[in-house]
Amino acid sequence: MSPVPATPSQRPEGAAPSGPALRASLDELRGHLRGADAALARLLGQWGPEGGGAADEHVVRVWERVEEQARRIYEMEYAARTSLWGFQSGANTVAPVPTTIPGGPDGPGAPGGPEAEGPDEGGAPMRKDGNPDASYRIVVDRDFLSEPAALRALDLRVERGHQVRVVDQPLIKLLIADEETAMVQVEPGRSLELRPPLVVLAVELFESVWRRSRPYLREDGDLSPTDRRILQLMLSGLTDAATAHQLGTSPRTVQRRVRALMDLAAVTSRVQLGWYAIRNNWV
Repeated sequence: MSPVPATPSQRPEGAAPSGPALRASLDELRGHLRGADAALARLLGQWGPEGGGAADEHVVRVWERVEEQARRIYEMEYAARTSLWGFQSGANTVAPVPTTIPGGPDGPGAPGGPEAEGPDEGGAPMRKDGNPDASYRIVVDRDFLSEPAALRALDLRVERGHQVRVVDQPLIKLLIADEETAMVQVEPGRSLELRPPLVVLAVELFESVWRRSRPYLREDGDLSPTDRRILQLMLSGLTDAATAHQLGTSPRTVQRRVRALMDLAAVTSRVQLGWYAIRNNWV
């Protein structure tokens, strides 16, 4: 396995890379994570009905209907005893972000959760308030941050004590309950439920991405929450227009705030600002 490029915290003091060097390091890191995703998807695909593997329902189960996937994810979340870890990506067809926000225009729901809408089999509404017995660790990608109401969903997660982190490369959709059961989307409309011993593959993938992610929001320091969100979205590659849309402001306001942050950091480019923000725990 080729070496993973050093994160900012691992570089010697004062060894800030140039813009091209930083971009090259980020590109290499994205390549490592895409490779891990692809390897996992290939391995899991062997266990599907067309992969030729012995699809033991106690080890691997294939889910293909959106309603069935949503129901199973809901069951996994609220049956978890200790932990829930997951990746959330954009274009979530199981439960779009606006439908998962309490009091939102499309109805109540858990913040950013994957639950299906509607009543359960007994006619009672499905729970949407999160599992109080489980600790949540959630990683979101750039595509998720571009979705309508994504920031509100993540803010609600943080308010509920969930740990939320961000990566810039695309993620597969993933949920792991108690490190014993995992749901992995290997292609659009097709997910695999994994149990031991294969669940360890999903656990290792999650931990690898978690180590290379950054916090969604930090509470320490002197930056305002708005400036932290602008930096987070800028680092994830969103345009000024997309950032303004997420924050409910104008692109000119975003540009003005970025310029002020550059002045505060005493840098002359956005690449330098991103590097400074990471090194100084602004994001």
